[in-house]
Amino acid sequence: MPCKQRRCILINGTMGSGKTTVCKELMHQLPDSVFLDGDWCWYSDPFTVNDRTKTMVIDNIGFMLRSFLRCPDYQNILFCWVMDHQEILDEVIRRIQPALDDTQLFCFTLSITPQALHQRLQADIDAGLRQPDILQRSVDRLPHYCGLSTVAVDVSNCSVEQAAQAILSRLYKAT
Repeated sequence: MPCKQRRCILINGTMGSGKTTVCKELMHQLPDSVFLDGDWCWYSDPFTVNDRTKTMVIDNIGFMLRSFLRCPDYQNILFCWVMDHQEILDEVIRRIQPALDDTQLFCFTLSITPQALHQRLQADIDAGLRQPDILQRSVDRLPHYCGLSTVAVDVSNCSVEQAAQAILSRLYKAT
């Protein structure tokens, strides 16, 4: 019986691009899946950004992902976070590298037009799920994703299911 190919799938994109929603959809479509959202590793009140908390969140992410990667019960390890600089993505990969034996690593960026992003975020703001300041902060991050070493998936005009299918087709093409 052939060994199943394990995958570690890192998904980034600006706030509101659909990372969490797409990962949840992928989790239902991929066998033996586990999902970590980087935001869960830094969920605090007040939300404090400084060198100590940045180090802490990367430590937390590395620990959790390595734990999932070392558990043979998971074939597909999904992770999403706002990784808008290559250095952040590289640091996450560096932290998990020792646990990537026999695991394919995939890195995707959910790209989106400013108009589609505005529409999605405004719906969240109207529903009380996000604060209005998210609009400009998220749009300002869009140019950062252009130079990343990832596979871009344009989610501007597609459903969650279509975005997940675009990622799945690339995963299956690689195996």
